[in-house]
Amino acid sequence: MTSKKNIAFQGEPGAYSHLACNEAYPEFEPVPCESFDDAFAAVSDGSASLAMIPIENSLGGRVADMHHLLPESSLYIINEHFHPVQHCLLAPAGATLEGLKKIESHTQALAQCRGLIRELGVEAVHSADTAGAARDVAERGDPAVGAIASKLAGEIYSLQTLRTRIEDRLGNTTRFVVMSRARTEPDPRNGPCMTSLVFQVRSIPASLYKALGGFATNGINITKLESYIVDASFTVAQFYAEIEGHPSDPHVAHAIEELQFFCAKLKILGTYPQHPFRTTNS
Repeated sequence: MTSKKNIAFQGEPGAYSHLACNEAYPEFEPVPCESFDDAFAAVSDGSASLAMIPIENSLGGRVADMHHLLPESSLYIINEHFHPVQHCLLAPAGATLEGLKKIESHTQALAQCRGLIRELGVEAVHSADTAGAARDVAERGDPAVGAIASKLAGEIYSLQTLRTRIEDRLGNTTRFVVMSRARTEPDPRNGPCMTSLVFQVRSIPASLYKALGGFATNGINITKLESYIVDASFTVAQFYAEIEGHPSDPHVAHAIEELQFFCAKLKILGTYPQHPFRTTNS
C-alpha cells in the first residue's frame, strides 16, 4: 500500500487521460499504465489511490471494453470528469503536410479526425494510445509519418505541430469516471448526483420494459442505457445504466427496488456528484 496521493491512467505521459488527471486532481501524481487492466489493478493493489478511466467521447462514442471492465472490477465510481479534447497533428522536425503518408493514433482519436485523414489522403494506423503514437513517431523520426495527440505529448516528445484543432467538430469532449477501492457517496444535499449500475433481466417477455417502469413512475431520468451480450449462446444481455439521483432519495430507492424485482443480477457501481459540465452544456 502507498500513502502517496497518486492517480493511475492508461497510456503514455502526454495522453489525454494524463491531462484529465492534471485538471481534475492537480494535487495527485499521475501514474501511467500500459493497459486499462493495469490501471484498475494499480488501484486494487494499492499502488495507486485512484484511476482516471475514459468511458465515452462525444464524437467517437463509447470506449471499447470499458463497460465489460467496470462490472467485473471490485472498484467503485466516485466521480466523473468531462475533458475537452483538442487534437494536434504532430510530426518530426522537417515534416510537411504534403509529405505525410501515414498518421498514427488511438482508434478513438482517428475516429474523431476522419475529416483531416480524408483531406490529406493518408493511411490511418491504429496505436495503443495517442501519446504512445507520438512517442513512436518521435523515436522513428520518419517525416512521412505523423501522429494525432495532445499538445502536451508534442512537447514531451519534441515533435512539431503541423496543425491544431483537427477534430471533426468543435466541442469534442471525453467523459471520464474516477475509480476507487473505497465506496464513497456524496451528500445529496450538496448538489445533484449520478448513480451508475449494471443489471441482467430475467429471460421472460417484456422483462426490460417492466424493470425500467419503476424509473418512469418515480420520475427518475435515465441518462444512459446500453446492452451487452455476456454468454456464448447470445441469450443473456447485461445492461449498463446511469440515472440522475442518489439511492437515499425515496423515489430512486423505489425505482431500484422495482428494478431488482425483475433482475437476475444487479450491481450499483457507484454514486457520485454530477459534474458541472452537465448543466453548463445542457
